[in-house]
Amino acid sequence: MLVGALRFVRSQNIQRVLAVAYVGLFAGALRIGPGPGLTACLGAAALLGAIGWTASLRRARAIAELATSRIASAAQGYVELMGRASVDPQHLIFSPMSNVQCVWYRYRLYSKDNSKKEWEEIDSGTSSATFEIRDETGVCNIDPDHAEVIAPEVRTSYPGDNKLVEEFLFGGRMIYVLGEFSTIGGANAALSLREDVSALLASWKQDKTGLHRRFDRNGDGQIDLQEWEEARRQATHSVEQEHRAIRSAPGIHMMRAPQDDRLFLMSPLSPQKLRQRFLRWSWFHLAVGLLAVGVIIRLG
Repeated sequence: MLVGALRFVRSQNIQRVLAVAYVGLFAGALRIGPGPGLTACLGAAALLGAIGWTASLRRARAIAELATSRIASAAQGYVELMGRASVDPQHLIFSPMSNVQCVWYRYRLYSKDNSKKEWEEIDSGTSSATFEIRDETGVCNIDPDHAEVIAPEVRTSYPGDNKLVEEFLFGGRMIYVLGEFSTIGGANAALSLREDVSALLASWKQDKTGLHRRFDRNGDGQIDLQEWEEARRQATHSVEQEHRAIRSAPGIHMMRAPQDDRLFLMSPLSPQKLRQRFLRWSWFHLAVGLLAVGVIIRLG
């Protein structure tokens, strides 16, 4: 449960969350006026500024430290990829609120609270369907669960008395992904010769008629030690052939959220633009934090 909560927090756009928090804290400080309450609000803003500065620098550093890999030659583990999202209908989905075709969506539906005259969120949702990106070397499946999505296309509409904010990643667009890369099957298939031979022999044992027909050489109605060794040799040969076929087949490449606390990012922006974006945010958070500290010192 704790892991799920941490993944949910990581999947949110921390810049937007902190920006909303800043507005609330500074607005609260202005309403409260001089005193311990104002100091507490400004102290919280300074702390969030330090957190935002650190988080933004961490994201910029993570992007800068990794070179963009090609899908076919990407190492197993933490990598960044850049590829064009599939336009194949089987990999496209429709947003539930506006029926827009895309590869990923997130929506928030708001209703006006007449007593407070503010918009309150009444519904939200995020897609979890996998989609493909492709570069000149191959195809990779993206599992978007728990991804922090940066700079998606945002559309705002006002159905009835509500406000609908939708975010999209579209098929046919270039998408940057930073996460855990793995190849399922192919040369990386996890196979056990011993276990598969034992399983095959066990299945042969269940068909006693077939087993005796194949390996009872002397026709005495029993499988002696020599005949059983012949069965084992044939089973081993059969499994080895099957393993060679599996390993020679192309594997399925997959990108998903890391199991540890490393970042999982998706964006239509290039890594260079993303890094610059996070660096600008880091300076913004630092400025907010220093402003809050400066006001506390001045009022103290």
